[in-house]
This record gives sequence, structure tokens and C-alpha cells, in this order.
Amino acid sequence: MCADYNPARAQHLERMQIGPHVIAPPGFAYRETFPGGLAPFLANLLPAEWLPGLFGMVPHWGDPAKLARMTYNARSETVADKPSFRNAWRSCQFGLIPAESLFEPNYESGKAVRWRIERHDGAPFMLAGIWEQRRHDAGPAHWSFAMLTINADEHPLMRRFHKPGEEKRAVVVLDPDDCEGWLSARTDAQARSFLRPFDPDLMRASADPLPPRSKPSR
Repeated sequence: MCADYNPARAQHLERMQIGPHVIAPPGFAYRETFPGGLAPFLANLLPAEWLPGLFGMVPHWGDPAKLARMTYNARSETVADKPSFRNAWRSCQFGLIPAESLFEPNYESGKAVRWRIERHDGAPFMLAGIWEQRRHDAGPAHWSFAMLTINADEHPLMRRFHKPGEEKRAVVVLDPDDCEGWLSARTDAQARSFLRPFDPDLMRASADPLPPRSKPSR
């Protein structure tokens, strides 16, 4: 699972090309993103534009203030059936989520410590996502997205995170050559062919705890 990540910075997204489309950098501000926050993503509906999306899927019937904090990750095993995700999956609303780093809790010390996960070369990478559009909503949930996740119990890197005894999960880091194929998938089988573990040698992970909160002055 991923509830905290750094979206790729605008300069890394400048004139990026996915298939035949050259994409201009995002024209809006963003920063480290948590559920309910705004971040750039690419929808296959508009494959030449980074859209400002709410991190957390909000279908037309949902309350953005509540639902986004529960729908930021979509389990690949149940995405076709869960009410919050099934319309996007069945309608092939696939997207790309550009990231520079992810954060996950590591319990190897006996307590939860936030760790940063990123590429060894520091380059941005693309995550497989799904999206929704609330056509009559002009607010921040007009566009929203969720990250697809897969089982990671046997993954050499991602099995190190989350509480002992819990199922291990991982986001789907797409190979650059697969990004166009993911966006253009039109069947359940085609889409699921991209939902596979990433090469553990691609990434590095290290402790990156949040700074302690300052105490209020008396």
C-alpha cells in the first residue's frame, strides 16, 4: 500500500513523451501527497495533459471529504468488484501516476519507522493507476485517481514493510516501455498483464522518519 509519496517534480515531467504524445509540464502547484491531496496524473482520456487529481478515488456518488481517504489504493484482486473502483476498471479508465519516491512503514526495529523507496538513479517512475471524473463537480474531486496494488509477500524489497503478520502489498511500477500499453489496454486480461512486481534491483530503500513535531511555546 502507499498512503504517502512525492510526485515527480514539474521539471522532470517537462516535455515527457508517452507514445506519440509530448506532454507539457503540470501548470499547478503540488508537493508531498497524502490521501485527499492534489497531484498530477495522466488519464488515457487526455493522454497529452497532466491533470490535477485528488489522491483517492471519488466516483460520482461519493463524498470527497470522506471517501478519498479510504480509496487511494485499489487492490488488483478486487478492483473489478468494489463499488468505488469497478466503474473505472470496467470502463478501462487507466492512468499514469508520476512519482519520485514512496514512503512505507518499516517495523524491523520493533516500531514503525517511515522509509523512503526510490530508484537508485533518482529518476522519476510511473505507477499504474485508475481514475474517475465527476463531470458536474468543479471542486478538487473533479478528477481523482487511485494506485493499483498487488500482493508482495514474496517481493525481496516490499515484503519488508507494514506490520508483522499483515499481508504485504506493493504499488505497480511500470516499465517505461509498458506505459503506452497500459494506457491503451481495452480488456481485463490486457490490463492485468501489466500488474506484476517490479524488479527489486531497480529501487533502494532507507529510513526517512518524519521530523519530530515542535512543542508549543508556553
